[in-house]
Amino acid sequence: MTEVLLSAPDGPTIPVSILAEGDLAGLSPFEQGLATTAEFKGKAGQLLAVPGDDGKTVRVLFGLGDPARAEAMLFRGLSSRLSAGDYHLENLPDGLDPTQVATAFALGGYRFDRYRKKRDAQPRLVAPDGANLAEARETAHACALAKDMVNTPANDMGPRQIETIAREIAERHGATFSVITGDDLLEQNYPSVHAVGRAADPARAPRMIELGWGRAGDPMVALVGKGVVFDTGGLDIKPSAGMRNMKKDMGGAAHVLALARMIMAAGLPVRLAVLVPVVENAISGDAMRPGDVLDTRKGLTVEVGNTDAEGRLILSDALTRAAELQPVLTIDMATLTGAARIALGPQVIPFFTDDEALAAEIATASSAVADPLWRLPLWAGYEEALDGDVADLKNDPDGWAQAGSVTAALFLKRFAPSGPWVHLDIFAWNPKSRAGHPVGAEAQAIRALYAMLKSRFGKAA
Repeated sequence: MTEVLLSAPDGPTIPVSILAEGDLAGLSPFEQGLATTAEFKGKAGQLLAVPGDDGKTVRVLFGLGDPARAEAMLFRGLSSRLSAGDYHLENLPDGLDPTQVATAFALGGYRFDRYRKKRDAQPRLVAPDGANLAEARETAHACALAKDMVNTPANDMGPRQIETIAREIAERHGATFSVITGDDLLEQNYPSVHAVGRAADPARAPRMIELGWGRAGDPMVALVGKGVVFDTGGLDIKPSAGMRNMKKDMGGAAHVLALARMIMAAGLPVRLAVLVPVVENAISGDAMRPGDVLDTRKGLTVEVGNTDAEGRLILSDALTRAAELQPVLTIDMATLTGAARIALGPQVIPFFTDDEALAAEIATASSAVADPLWRLPLWAGYEEALDGDVADLKNDPDGWAQAGSVTAALFLKRFAPSGPWVHLDIFAWNPKSRAGHPVGAEAQAIRALYAMLKSRFGKAA
């Protein structure tokens, strides 16, 4: 991504004045007249460019709204609406974390222009005093990585490309790296990953990617991400409307790789195991069929009721592998169910855990960094909806349970490590453009998870 945060000005900068709603008394008569004409009142997110005698912008007024309710993420919209140039903040209201403000500006500056010949210049901001510029940049770069991966179409973001990205992250941070590909998955006991991905072209063979990082003696944290590079639905094929954005079904893999990059860059005192099963849910004569019974790494058998419920199948093997490493905390992320969107829409991400302390820490972190998450229950009353007719369990729960995101989480729980575990059913997409959030890929939950991990395990020594 283009670097939009400056440590210091390298030339003239345009001041940005932050004004609370109704607090316009300090403006010059010209600015007050301009504000009246433009109906600028300092409402949250309002922006007014003040021209000089030559018509060029000499100052920007930015609305804070009610200072008691202001959030740093408001500045995400500032970045997306400024014209190209260098800026600095004239004032930063009390209560706003300068690092979060800088992060918000950088997040709002994201552009996906890989396939465009013309790349427009972007606004840049001198980081406000007190900001941890390195952390703000790394957070923005990690989120941009996740969004770039999700935005990239499947012809350019297949299993091999995800493997390459994971390998580069490992090499950059001195992590170990291993990958198991194709029929070797059967020999190494990843049968569900193989079953879901075996129908793909051999050049896009399924694989299990594993990164290891950290110092001996530090607590082990496992990150597991669903990496379905494209989901046709398999033989239970999706309609065209449902298939259109299935390039984003590897969003879980993109997000855990981005989160791992943040953790490693910060040097948090943990050991990481990053487990990414990567497949294409394709259609061929060798595709898994409805009614097939699959083996899993854990030894449980799964009856395939719907080939479009494939994400939980590959995660079952990855979560079992995580359990073998005995982590003190396991986090899995997946674009798993449409039911999660029905429950909470595209902007709020549900998370599931039975660990009350972990749930409270995630909720606190979510609020602190304005990364919206909401806890949904692992409701035990729905567990029997997963009971298989001819196998231990099935991947499509009985319809009476209805709560599709809950039953999907309950399926994963059967394979998750016994210690603290949280599952996040992310969307990874903005279906509607808003300031600082263009239509397309969105990085969700990883800023909150990073804040939680930093709080739980402490900063780097």
